[in-house]
Amino acid sequence: MSKKKVLIVTEELSPYTLENDIANLIGKLPQTIHSAGMEVRILMPRYGIINERRHRLHEVVRLSGMNIIIDDDDYPLIIKVASLPGMRLQVYFLDNEEFFKRKFMFHDEDGTPFEDNEDRMIFFCKGVIETIRKFGWPADYIHCLGWMTALIPFYLKTAYKNDPILNKFKIIYTPYKEDISGFFTSKFINKASINNLEPEDLKPFIKNKEVTLIESALAFTDGIIIGSEELDESISKAIKKLKGVAVLPYVGPDEMQKAYIDFYQKLLGE
Repeated sequence: MSKKKVLIVTEELSPYTLENDIANLIGKLPQTIHSAGMEVRILMPRYGIINERRHRLHEVVRLSGMNIIIDDDDYPLIIKVASLPGMRLQVYFLDNEEFFKRKFMFHDEDGTPFEDNEDRMIFFCKGVIETIRKFGWPADYIHCLGWMTALIPFYLKTAYKNDPILNKFKIIYTPYKEDISGFFTSKFINKASINNLEPEDLKPFIKNKEVTLIESALAFTDGIIIGSEELDESISKAIKKLKGVAVLPYVGPDEMQKAYIDFYQKLLGE
């Protein structure tokens, strides 16, 4: 029997990003999956805080060279790769100088969210889709973690639902308490349109004239793993309203190994 394959798409990962609860929890996830006998690959943004020399990043020429369109502008996508320290697990970094060269992830030095966070998020989600198509690595699960990945389940279940490469995944989404989409603008649904989707198709991401990334992403998943001990009330209510979607309540790093693997297997009916 072939090994199950898991593709992790995350906005943060220790040791590459600053240590916090999210980065540390996700940092343990690849080892958890690997120890269970599954194959795993990881996709994340190449923030400017990541030291390429220290972590031995190098460009993957066969995956680079694509352009991602946002609001009629083209942005080159560069893919870099490194091995997760202590493990032979590959981490692929999606890079673009305009979006990710800065030395902060989501906020400036004063703590104010970057004005172009919606463009950065859309670039990353569209870039993930294109990277997966080039991989030639048919995963069984795609596990998306955090607000930065929230468009990916939607894209896979709508624009790419008939794509023979992209319609095989069981899609898992992990929401966290952190969500800065309240700073997104009304132009978001136009920018986020992809392939044959029209802005009208992205209306699930607008509530009371505001962008609601996480609530909307939940509706396009096969399973949800809650990533924070506490979530915003609106997200908790949205999860409770879902029907036919498996939900794993929050478990800490010390308990996650068995809980996460059991959850993965449950989604495939094993």
